[in-house]
Amino acid sequence: MNSRRYSEWTRHAWRRRAALAVLVFVPAFVASVYMAGALPSPGNPWLDGATVLLFGILTAWIAVGFWTAVFGFGVLLGRRATTFLVQDSSSSSPCMTALVWPIYREPPERVTAAIEVLYRGLEQAGQLDGFEFYILSDTDDPDAFVREQWAWAEVCHTLGAFGRIHYRRRRNNIKKKTGNIADFLRRWGRRFTYFAVMDADSLMSASCLLRMVALMQANPTVGIMQSVPGVVRQKTLFSRIQQFSNRLYANMYAAGLSFWQLGDSYYWGHNAVIRTAPFIAHCQLPRLPGRLVLSGDILSHDFVEAALMRRAGWSVWLVPDLDGSWEETPPTLPDELKRDRRWCYGNLQHLRLLFAKGLLATHRLMFVNGAMSYVASVFWLLYLVMGTAVIAWHALVPPSYFPAGHGLFPVWPVWHEHLAAILLTVSVVILFLPKLLGLLLVMIQKRTTLYGGTARLCASVVLEILYSMLLAPVRMLYHSWFVLSSLFGKRVQWGRQERTAQGRRGIQTVMIHFVVALVAFVWIGLVAALNPAYLPWLAPVVLALIFGIPVTLLVQTVNAGRWARNAGLFVTPEEIDPPEELRLFERTLRERDAANVRAQRGFVAAIIDPYVNAVCVARLRPTARCYNKEIGLTRALYAVRLLEHGPQGLDRNERFAILNDRLLLTEAHERVWILGEPQEQSWGLQQA
Repeated sequence: MNSRRYSEWTRHAWRRRAALAVLVFVPAFVASVYMAGALPSPGNPWLDGATVLLFGILTAWIAVGFWTAVFGFGVLLGRRATTFLVQDSSSSSPCMTALVWPIYREPPERVTAAIEVLYRGLEQAGQLDGFEFYILSDTDDPDAFVREQWAWAEVCHTLGAFGRIHYRRRRNNIKKKTGNIADFLRRWGRRFTYFAVMDADSLMSASCLLRMVALMQANPTVGIMQSVPGVVRQKTLFSRIQQFSNRLYANMYAAGLSFWQLGDSYYWGHNAVIRTAPFIAHCQLPRLPGRLVLSGDILSHDFVEAALMRRAGWSVWLVPDLDGSWEETPPTLPDELKRDRRWCYGNLQHLRLLFAKGLLATHRLMFVNGAMSYVASVFWLLYLVMGTAVIAWHALVPPSYFPAGHGLFPVWPVWHEHLAAILLTVSVVILFLPKLLGLLLVMIQKRTTLYGGTARLCASVVLEILYSMLLAPVRMLYHSWFVLSSLFGKRVQWGRQERTAQGRRGIQTVMIHFVVALVAFVWIGLVAALNPAYLPWLAPVVLALIFGIPVTLLVQTVNAGRWARNAGLFVTPEEIDPPEELRLFERTLRERDAANVRAQRGFVAAIIDPYVNAVCVARLRPTARCYNKEIGLTRALYAVRLLEHGPQGLDRNERFAILNDRLLLTEAHERVWILGEPQEQSWGLQQA
């Protein structure tokens, strides 16, 4: 991209952002003025002032999303390009690209199936020579380690891809995912012009990947190119609603984001292509100092890496019209809240970088925007608490009919109910009009058949809106707790993400809603005692908190999801007309599951099964007998205990010691077979 074109998009970006600022803050100011007039008067000036301030902040916050959706609607309706990127890359020479999957205790069959689909697509396109695949494991479980090795060997054997598909497990997984990628880049990064980061639930078509690489080649000042992953393969009704919502609205919002962000855009940490050299040079993440509040390794690394890349002069682009990029979502509400807990902590950490030297103003605002995704819940909760406090003030404090001293006429308490109704109507429009725009866009583009038909699509939108209203107060309370606990020093660990619908999380769901229902009953009882006239205004929030348990228990089941699918509700284009990559992925995943049954017993299989043992041994270097006699004797005792007591006689580190020692692993396997069949009870074979 030449300098003229670079300056062109920057000029457009600042104009668009200035327009967005006016569209956000002017209505927020006007709404605050109306709120000041709608409150009962005369009242407590401190309570009224706090309520008006919170309302103005919240109005500005939801207005950002509203206008982003409106911009996106206009862009997609007019079929305008959302970027200023050069599209022609015919003169560019092919460059080596690494495809990396950082994983932690993830089902390896899911990862290798995605690799196989992408591998075959690149092979069919004749572009395979430009790509290498890396499975980068951080697992700390010996059984998962064995299953990963076997899955890697199976997919390499199936594709004939030894030497092109690589597997590596770090023994010291510092800094989690970011440390895993950094370790890869230190070892092999300089071999590659680009690298593409995937999650364990990522799936990408070869055509999408090739187009992203071609765009990177044609635009040499682009540092990161981010696709918009669509959600697929959801089974529970809860996750199917999320999948439907994502498919119907995500591209519109992404087009709006791209419209005003342009080359100062987001990086979401996966399904993206990155230019390797500037990433290595400029995107090393700092460790936040301190021991308590928001300290330690940065959990939400992606926003920071985008900001650092942009600070170094490389642009970051979100390209919403890249088809063929997919991901999966948490299957239940407890799983979603578990993920949000980590995201909340990571986004709050960004506030500590808000005044870091050299960052662009746009990315500083993105840090604020990311934190507001969770802090807004605190503001909503405070706004409702302030409203309750206003009610309590007017119920418990006798009105002063002559506040300015003696006068001819008393000042009667007044509540302008019509102004409150107007503000409520405007808020509802701002919140839900984007959803109707998404529906309207599908109708205008005549794609309703891909969502089950017009009637079912409309019904799905209505049900999705009702369910989002039901779930919003629950999320508000828990996000508020996440924010406050983070600010008071509660640390968060980045663990394994649940991606399947195997567990219903019923008890967890009941506990989540029991707490919020208890809050709701206390709240509604307090307002009823103070002034029952205010109950209708509070009813939507309180009723959602009370009736959340049965609804959420229902929607997080696979049976409910299957019923909705059969009824034609919450269906998506990928279900009506699946792309070839998704069909191939489903078939390949079944094959990978069947092929990997042999290694399901993990460590036990590595000792007993000759084929699994051979794979685990083949990956190890010849054992160097350079350690001292004490270490050698200790490791020999591991093998003795293994033979006498089975795997239960060894702890995790001792099992890893055997799996990482080629000679010891070979000797253990040979001794088991020399001594005969292992005892079923000690080796856990009765469940096999």
